[in-house]
Amino acid sequence: QLRLVESGGGLVQPGGSLGLSCEISGNIYTIVKQGWYRQVPGKQRELVATITPGHVPNYEYAASVKGRFAISRGNQRTMYLQMNILEPEDTAKYYCNVREDRLGVQQEYWGQGTLVTVSA
Repeated sequence: QLRLVESGGGLVQPGGSLGLSCEISGNIYTIVKQGWYRQVPGKQRELVATITPGHVPNYEYAASVKGRFAISRGNQRTMYLQMNILEPEDTAKYYCNVREDRLGVQQEYWGQGTLVTVSA
């Protein structure tokens, strides 16, 4: 089992920046994909950005954040989301996600989420 803990959320003005972190604890087998998702009350959780690890990692971004947000990994146990030029529409709870291959069994883990509010 893995445990994911997000941090870094808060209140920021439109046009500002904020960085989120995700710490992963537990015995890690093979991470097949990891990333950030967000959810607004009453709406479905949506993809923000993901990394598929590999010799050449593959990055995927939602169209609404491309060019403004950047996902990165510090090491196997940390993941970041740098958010720039924030807009009120970016207000949401942001969740860290890891999909793992644990000896042939696919497992998926979520953090508890961190709230980002973009408002003047």
